[in-house]
Amino acid sequence: MSFTDSKSTIEDLKEIVKNFRDKRRWLKYHNPKDLAISISIEASELLELFQWRNSISAREAKRYKKLMAGIRDEIADILIYTLSFSDILDIDLSKVVHDKIKRNERRFPAKKWREKSDEYLGYR
Repeated sequence: MSFTDSKSTIEDLKEIVKNFRDKRRWLKYHNPKDLAISISIEASELLELFQWRNSISAREAKRYKKLMAGIRDEIADILIYTLSFSDILDIDLSKVVHDKIKRNERRFPAKKWREKSDEYLGYR
């Protein structure tokens, strides 16, 4: 799997990130605390792109090339740190996402929440 291949599975991406890290001997810096901090920092940088803007729809955001370039970069950073975090803790991302969605399906049944979505969001 080449890092230039844009059709990658989660495991492919995890391996690409791991190889990048290992070629630079960065594993010694990758501990759960520091990677969790890095994920949070990158998420904050994503949020910062929207600071001082009115709420905009996805359709509107897509019209701003500079904004979209920043969003893509920050999403990539968040994902790279998440893949690194999951690698060092041996977390199967596909499994944990499936498990979480199953729990959320029980917690938030579609029929109930579809009917209450406006109420939940504060609209009456």
